[in-house]
Amino acid sequence: MRTLSLRIRLRRGLTAGTAVVTLAAGLAACGGDSDAATSVGSAAPGTVTVGQLSDGAARQTTLKVSEVKSISAELPAAVRRRGTLEIGVGALPSGFPPLAYVGSDQRTLTGAEPDLGRLVAAVLGLRPEVKNSTWENLFVGIDSGRADVAFSNVTDTEERKKKYEFASYRQDTLAFEVPEKSTWNFDGDYENLAGRTVSVGSGTNQERILLTWKAKLAKEGKKLTVKYFQDNNSTYLALAAGRIDAYFGPNPAVAYHLTRTAHTPRATRDAGTFSGAGETLQGLIAATSKKGSGLARPVADAINHLIRNGQYGRWLAAWNLSNEAVTKSETNPPGLPLGNS
Repeated sequence: MRTLSLRIRLRRGLTAGTAVVTLAAGLAACGGDSDAATSVGSAAPGTVTVGQLSDGAARQTTLKVSEVKSISAELPAAVRRRGTLEIGVGALPSGFPPLAYVGSDQRTLTGAEPDLGRLVAAVLGLRPEVKNSTWENLFVGIDSGRADVAFSNVTDTEERKKKYEFASYRQDTLAFEVPEKSTWNFDGDYENLAGRTVSVGSGTNQERILLTWKAKLAKEGKKLTVKYFQDNNSTYLALAAGRIDAYFGPNPAVAYHLTRTAHTPRATRDAGTFSGAGETLQGLIAATSKKGSGLARPVADAINHLIRNGQYGRWLAAWNLSNEAVTKSETNPPGLPLGNS
């Protein structure tokens, strides 16, 4: 992900209404990996059901996705012969909704990331096998060949390119969340934060960005107040009570909270986004495979097929992540520079 601390913050996600995801911890009892309950239902050949078992976090959507022979022909011969795509997800022990977590059946891994892995596997004519692990063991699995490719909110960085190759599929985005009735918007301009009180997670990438803006405003004689809370429940109680104007956090976590609180007295809205890589580079989330594996190109081509045919857009919309869409999947695009990873 963007940074380890940001990943921890995202995995905390929103605790209210998501107790079911803690059941994933049970899958970790025998170590840092789990192969249990990785398939979703018994979808008919040529279909992938997105958002199944999401416990209300997504709009369940069935997509028709068939193998594209010209793309599957690009696969390494060993993968074609095996007939499966081993998909790594680092969601143990407790998941990080809406990206990857245990679904409403209390056993199946669901979320936007494994769903995209299943869609890509369908284009490649392969049977998806999702392997859930801890974040650290996700990369061990790629290194050892236990996983072919990771769909797990991994940010493309120049440091990681020393060992891995990438196929981008989402923008790495942060978001401001405000009460639904608030009229304030970020509009991409830190000057709009003057006079505001904003909550952020300590030690996160978004804190680093927010404190940079605070310092800039201070030099202009303007004030930005930054507040910290022990957990997300405390943050959202403060937001509802008007003790803070906004919360600045990972866009997927914000999108998840918006879905969970819609049509309630504590409904919130997105008040603007910002690149997780800062103002000079749009960060990218990418499918991650071992360097030299030959998988980045066919995976990128599969994603681009999904983009052209509309399934990609419907996948994002189902999970309320349309504001992280990319127009094209690229292999090894410019990533976060060395020293900023």
